[in-house]
This record gives sequence, structure tokens and C-alpha cells, in this order.
Amino acid sequence: MNVPPQPPGRPLTGDLLLQNLLLRVGRLNYVWTNTESLLIHVIAGLSGMTKEAAVIVFLTLNTTRARLDLVERLAKMPSTPAAQRKEVLSLTRGFLKEAPLRNKYNHCIYSFDPEMGQLRTILMRIADRKDDLLMGKAEVADEQELGAIDAAIARIEALNRDIWRAIIAFGYPV
Repeated sequence: MNVPPQPPGRPLTGDLLLQNLLLRVGRLNYVWTNTESLLIHVIAGLSGMTKEAAVIVFLTLNTTRARLDLVERLAKMPSTPAAQRKEVLSLTRGFLKEAPLRNKYNHCIYSFDPEMGQLRTILMRIADRKDDLLMGKAEVADEQELGAIDAAIARIEALNRDIWRAIIAFGYPV
């Protein structure tokens, strides 16, 4: 990642921390979207439709969850060979494991407290509870969080390669 230089041994703070975080969030979104688009080939292969028809289905389903649900349901059909079912369900589980971190950074705003020197994420979602609502969950974003994003990016990139291997191994439309 191209980020401004930081003196060795000093923690990232202020604008530099925010720049580093935003670069990683951009990269996280890029690898996620790129990898999610591979589901087009999996949908085509499992359903027996053309890639062009699978693109239409993929774009019609406008959430990751809906796309993953479709892929999982296609994989679970009795006509799907056991090896494909096992592999595809393993790949969808990989997506689901990475979704919470990706969703967090796609549904938050960033706040910098100059007095405390802390960057925080503030989740822009409402959580309905039995008797109340929870809004604006705030968490500190620090170098440890940058490391968590880096690790997620690496796992999603590995998932991308695994999906490509499955697409090729099972002869899904490319």
C-alpha cells in the first residue's frame, strides 16, 4: 500500500492513521467486489445457464447475501456432484466469515478526536432489540485494526484464487 512515511517506532495518529485506514478500506472493497463477481461463473456452472444469463441473475440479486444464498442452494441440489457441493459450500463459508469486517467498514463513518488523538468508526446501522434501539456503535480504529483489515484482504485474495481453481476444475463457464 502506498501511504505517507511514518517515523519508525511511532504509532500512526491523526490524518496519517485516517489515510492508512481509508486506503485499506478501498482495497478491501476492491478485493471483495472482484471476488464476489466470480460468483457469476459459479452460478452459471451450477445452474447450467450461460455466463450471460448468470450475469443477469447476479445483477438482479442486489446483495451479497442473496447471491451467496443462491449459490448455496444451487450447490445443495441433488443433481450437484458431491465434490462440487462440498467445495462450493466451503467457498461460500469463506465469504461469510469475511462479511462482518467488510460490512463494518461499509456502514460506518469516521470520527477523529483531536484531544484524545483517536480515530473511531461509528456504525451507521440501527440494531433492533426487544425493548430499545442501538445506534452509533463506536470503536477505536488503530494500527491493530489496520492489521485486521490487511489480514482480511489477504484471506479474500486467497478466496479469489480458490474460487478460480474451482471454476476451472469444474469446467464452469468462463
